[in-house]
Amino acid sequence: MKKERYIFSSESVAEGHPDKVCDTISDAVLDACLKQDKFSRVACECYAKSNIVIVGGEITTKAKLDFVKIARDAIREIGYVNDDDVFHADKVFVNVIVTQQSPDIAQGVDARKASGKKTAQQGAGDQGLMFGYACNETPELMPAPIMYAHRLGRELTRIRKTGNVPWLRPDAKSQVSVVYENGKPVAISNVVISTQHSADVSHREIEKFCIENVIKKILPARLLTNQTEFLINPTGRFVVGGPQGDTGLTGRKIIVDSYGGMGRHGGGAFSGKDPTKVDRSAAYMGRWVAKNIVAAKLATKCEVQFAYAIGHPNPVSVHVDTFGTGTVSSEKITQAVNRVFSFQPSDIIDQLNLRRPIYGKTTNYGHFGKNDKDLTWERTDKVAALKKAVS
Repeated sequence: MKKERYIFSSESVAEGHPDKVCDTISDAVLDACLKQDKFSRVACECYAKSNIVIVGGEITTKAKLDFVKIARDAIREIGYVNDDDVFHADKVFVNVIVTQQSPDIAQGVDARKASGKKTAQQGAGDQGLMFGYACNETPELMPAPIMYAHRLGRELTRIRKTGNVPWLRPDAKSQVSVVYENGKPVAISNVVISTQHSADVSHREIEKFCIENVIKKILPARLLTNQTEFLINPTGRFVVGGPQGDTGLTGRKIIVDSYGGMGRHGGGAFSGKDPTKVDRSAAYMGRWVAKNIVAAKLATKCEVQFAYAIGHPNPVSVHVDTFGTGTVSSEKITQAVNRVFSFQPSDIIDQLNLRRPIYGKTTNYGHFGKNDKDLTWERTDKVAALKKAVS
């Protein structure tokens, strides 16, 4: 039988990437609200360019916030403290444009009766569709390309923050191309790393460091071959980076945040949104469901989709696709999922315990696939219930 062979690529970005700077500030604002008021309604978005940060959005909370300090602290933690950079934690101008949540939206989310609303239950904060995904390619039950790209970015950041490589700067991107045969990863064909650096280091030194101290130490040796191509700072120079070199905006890295393009995405961003926003909470729910299906060995690959109407408590659809890998039918798995899990927004929040200041842990290197007990959607605690439900 002829082997089906293809290459799939995914990218990741470091926390110093302009868009991730904005995601980080947005989630820092959210966590600051939830620390003081767990029922805060937060939709916080940021824009960053040169030495300016704009914090905007709709926030209804009892929390007392110093937005400027929150933004500066987040930027400092990322590592923008070098005097050779226009974007500096202590020098940026922070503009705040924040209002309260629209009362029209609030009445749809609130668990109370309202004129024109068909139920007194808590409803979804917006219409939309969300996806969850899992597969057995890695121990995290995530697609290999995005997990490898995240690992490279995380290691590059870890090394930078030790201070042992003084020419490293916060902005960076990674990309990994994985060769598949019959649906299984068999090699890595290409690795790209672009990292911001100081002006006094040679391209040759950067290239050698990234290959020897990052790529070969992080990626599985069995997948690196003599044909694997390494592209390190392929423009030849990356001194001007971060918001000085490019504009940053919250919510622009949704494929990096999810499954690297391997699983579909509903289009809604995650960062800066409290858990009443189903763009975020229902995407986490989808990951929990899909991961438990794969962990239960009901399928080797699984995607879950569901959709909501604003103000309505129940999803308007739930769909499970195992791409032909299921040990039982997708229809049977869907029925089991609906018995084991509740998709009402209020139940999602309760099942995953989402009214906590945990979101800074999600911002960088993917919202999925992390081993952290606070990220409850990574639990595989429904395996037994799913197996029983399909039996």
